[in-house]
Amino acid sequence: MDKAAITAVLVSRLVAAQFPLWAHLPVSRVELDGWDNTTFRLGEDLSIRLPSADGYVAQVDKEHRWLPVIAPHLPLPIPEPLAKGAPGCGFPRPWSVYRWLSGGHATVERVADLDRFAADLGDFLAALYEIDPADGPAPGAHNFFRGGPLTTYDSEAREAISALSGEVDTDAATEVWEAALAARWHGPSVWAHGDVTASNLLVVDGRLSAVIDFGCSAVGDPACDVTIAWTFFLGDSREAFRNRLPLDDGTWARGRGWALWKALITLVETLKLDGAQTDGTDLRMGWRLSARQVIDEVLADHSRLR
Repeated sequence: MDKAAITAVLVSRLVAAQFPLWAHLPVSRVELDGWDNTTFRLGEDLSIRLPSADGYVAQVDKEHRWLPVIAPHLPLPIPEPLAKGAPGCGFPRPWSVYRWLSGGHATVERVADLDRFAADLGDFLAALYEIDPADGPAPGAHNFFRGGPLTTYDSEAREAISALSGEVDTDAATEVWEAALAARWHGPSVWAHGDVTASNLLVVDGRLSAVIDFGCSAVGDPACDVTIAWTFFLGDSREAFRNRLPLDDGTWARGRGWALWKALITLVETLKLDGAQTDGTDLRMGWRLSARQVIDEVLADHSRLR
């Protein structure tokens, strides 16, 4: 089923058929929808998440299994699964009902103090990394190998660098990428969120209030979680974020690699689509900067710290 076919009418039918106690509640689209799932609000206190493609189905069971385990150890709310729906009414995949979390997705305009916000996020991730990872899911296709080695995306990154000759400093990009590959993870596996971006961070009264969407979570290398340092934070806020994280220079280098890979492939795709100097981002990405600007930030940060 195409994402566009996942409508409020369909969701109402699914709820009425499988959870009649909620059948009277209105269904409405959320302010900012994602790629992996289509999300709706159900009444005032609930939300519905439906995988938008078969590749995201494994995330349903993972969140139901693990979010209740890690939630008590975290300083901020995370999604609370309440019920699991089954395929039906023409929708071919399992789906979930969660408790609604208040707040708007993070933007620079909504955040009262960006340095404080960065520190709060760092504290949240530090707490996540302290949670017992025993029996947690290893990185794999279910989360696009977040928490796994950067070598997974080596060919893709190098192809993107080659394709962007004349658009970016390809020698510097190759240097940053190779430095990231060389900085191997030797620490114990920890819980990684996998998709720490502003669109997955909620804000109430200017403060970080909740962290959502653990579909890309796994137990492994936390470097993938620090990409927000270059996509959303700048200057003092970047330092405030890093100073709250129990991570070494090698993890920071791998984080630059994750950010560089994503920005490179995003810019390549943008140039393929329209050939223009557009920013190559989408609100759902939660990036404050364009893909080209993220590349510049990553290269400059590497040059400054090497």
